[in-house]
Amino acid sequence: MSTQRLVRIRLAVAYVAIGVIVLTALILTQSFPNVALWAAFAVPFVYLEWRAVEVNDQLMASSTIMVALTGGTIFALEGSSAALGIATIAALGPLVPRDFRERRWFQPAVNFGQLVISAGSAGLALDLLIPSGIDPGAAGNIALVVGAASVAAIVYAVLNYGQVRTIVRLAFGRRDIRPWSGMAMILVSYLVMGVLGGFLGIVYGAVGFAVLPLILVVFVAGHYTFASYGELREAHEATLRGFIKALEAKDLYTRGHTERVAYFAQLIGEDLGFRGSRLERVRVAALIHDVGKLAVPRDLIRKRGRLTEEEYGDLQAHAHVVEDILAEVEFLRPMVEIASGHHSQFDGNGYGGSGHQHGQRPAMEARILAVADAFDAMTSTRSYRMALSQDYAFDELRRNAGTQFDPHVVESLARALARTGERYGSPGFTDEEQARRMAEGRTRGRN
Repeated sequence: MSTQRLVRIRLAVAYVAIGVIVLTALILTQSFPNVALWAAFAVPFVYLEWRAVEVNDQLMASSTIMVALTGGTIFALEGSSAALGIATIAALGPLVPRDFRERRWFQPAVNFGQLVISAGSAGLALDLLIPSGIDPGAAGNIALVVGAASVAAIVYAVLNYGQVRTIVRLAFGRRDIRPWSGMAMILVSYLVMGVLGGFLGIVYGAVGFAVLPLILVVFVAGHYTFASYGELREAHEATLRGFIKALEAKDLYTRGHTERVAYFAQLIGEDLGFRGSRLERVRVAALIHDVGKLAVPRDLIRKRGRLTEEEYGDLQAHAHVVEDILAEVEFLRPMVEIASGHHSQFDGNGYGGSGHQHGQRPAMEARILAVADAFDAMTSTRSYRMALSQDYAFDELRRNAGTQFDPHVVESLARALARTGERYGSPGFTDEEQARRMAEGRTRGRN
């Protein structure tokens, strides 16, 4: 049994056990809400959980936080237990249709536990902060209820995000998960929905059961906030995949190159303390860093010998044309600047486009990309040269550190790869001329 599978089993067992313990403790010590009222919130919670959208890699989101906190606010105002009410509602949500289709067991198991913990804790905050039997329509009480809902929303969001992030990292591994971006906006949306849930609870307290259809409409509208974000994210990812496929179709020797460079850049960024959106920008810049080659003549890309100065100039000019075009795409503009700047050298020389000012050091993101790109270029086989050894690649990077490459970035990559234990390149090739001769001999042998 693989180590990763064993980790998943342990996580699943632990979260199921914790979820059962929490629910049992609440059932034995707390008063259950009115069943009809509880069902009025349980049904939309389950439905919206089934409709959750992927807002980041392996991170699903929906407006269920608003459902839970609206219901919890109402339960607390009516004198029953918000903790028990929304914890039991949350316990119904983890098993979604996709789990049946894909025969998944891990996701529903851990989601059961983490949702019960998040919802139960948020409900407990409501129970502690909202006195039972108060008039929700009184001016002072409105502020109290909304404040309690805000605290509960923060508790729910922090616990939910923290647990999901930890579970995903442990279960799927660092390499398999892309950096999470836009988390500030997502967490703010959670807070806003939580506050809105408090307001809806106040409205219910003033109007009664008749206002429930209107509340359901608000729940659905909240869901489309995340749905729109998820669709935009998928459109961006589809655009990037299209660029990569087009590039690899033109130059088969670079197949996998962009993904490896993105991986190395991510390792460096994490070692240097990059998180969230900044780390995601580095990853995307790595994925598009060679897109300029789409405008370069195929025979120039596949030339087996060294480029002449004139050919090298043509390659640069064509690459910058595509960079200028991509810079018009709003979501790509910051990444195009990074990708363009990776042609710049640490000492201010080089031929970077929009991301380069001659004589000035390029941005840190561009320096990361330059090292990641050079490392993969040396440790992978090309049309004109066999892959060189990892030791040779680091010797070359260090020899040019301080001029072409940032010394701190070079050592950051070395540390990151040492931690993973991964090795790249061909151990037997420590001389570039030998690697070139071997590639030429192999080509003649095929001919």
